[in-house]
Amino acid sequence: MAEFVSQRRTKRLFRRLTITMIGLMLIWTAGLIRFADSIPKQIEEPTRRTDAIIVLTGGSGRLEEGLNLLELNMAEMLFVSGVYQGLEVKTLFRMFKRNPQGLESRIGIGTATNTLGNAQETADWFRREGFKSMRLVTAAYHMPRSLIEFKHAIPSAQILAHPVFPVHVKVDEWWAWSGTAELIASEYNKFLLSKLRQQTKMFF
Repeated sequence: MAEFVSQRRTKRLFRRLTITMIGLMLIWTAGLIRFADSIPKQIEEPTRRTDAIIVLTGGSGRLEEGLNLLELNMAEMLFVSGVYQGLEVKTLFRMFKRNPQGLESRIGIGTATNTLGNAQETADWFRREGFKSMRLVTAAYHMPRSLIEFKHAIPSAQILAHPVFPVHVKVDEWWAWSGTAELIASEYNKFLLSKLRQQTKMFF
């Protein structure tokens, strides 16, 4: 009899755990869909000038776009966050076959290794320069997490999202492309961790 009761308890516990896991998966999936919908599809206020252009390296097209914006005089300064330590501005121009034309003195370089570091080192540079507004350049799928990190690090800054759209990332129909789906799911998990870390700090 005792063995029968124990088996029933085990089955009941297993059933509850299964229902809980299914529920968590449904919540996670719903959140993933909302996150994917939040990925920007266009550039925010493309003609508005800001104090600074911030480029987060790590993907194709980002630095080129930042240099284009600086050449168009869309900001006073460009800060490139996340390049290899020791890399100089002159090397960047050579890499992208650009003619400095007086732009070299308007570029700063940081050496962060992740998005949190990007936000922190940019915040230090941004405050030293006395700036108030920035145009944030990064991949579209990376923008939601970048924005929460930057808004937390520099709450007083006016931030315009300037997404770059890598050709290999199919944001419009992300669920139909396994590579893009995996990328967005991974980015969503990192986004959740960033939010959790910020909320945890509020209580300690």
